[in-house]
Amino acid sequence: MIGTLTLASDGERILHCWFEHDRNWDADAAKTYVRKDDLPVFDIARHWLRRYFAGEKPDPSELPLGLVGTPFRMVVWGQLLRIPYGQTVTYGELAERVASQTGRRTSARAVGGAVGHNPIGVMVPCHRVVGSGGSLTGFAGGIEVKARLLALEGVKMG
Repeated sequence: MIGTLTLASDGERILHCWFEHDRNWDADAAKTYVRKDDLPVFDIARHWLRRYFAGEKPDPSELPLGLVGTPFRMVVWGQLLRIPYGQTVTYGELAERVASQTGRRTSARAVGGAVGHNPIGVMVPCHRVVGSGGSLTGFAGGIEVKARLLALEGVKMG
């Protein structure tokens, strides 16, 4: 459906979920990783992903996520986790939610930058953020993958 996903973990938490042709893939960093497919954290992630791709609505709070970023990015990523399965928000709407949480105005562009640096795609659902008017815009895994994820969730586009 969307190609291969690659997960990275610190042994206890999921740190990254990359798409097959992810623009955020760091090949140099990947050379330092040790492959251990049998970690319990990966079993949890695989089970969650199987349920997600089967059309269930697994809750990201079931996952041991290890998000690491600037305070602003952490707020944005936290807001991504609040977007319900099968729903979308615009970058502008997400900026309003972030401003409401932080008490500081922020731009859709700044929010878009944080969304674009989401290290745990699918599980932290950045694919649910769309451009004004519902247009599909930037996505680390590619626009086609974003469209497929939204279609899986029953989102009607255009």
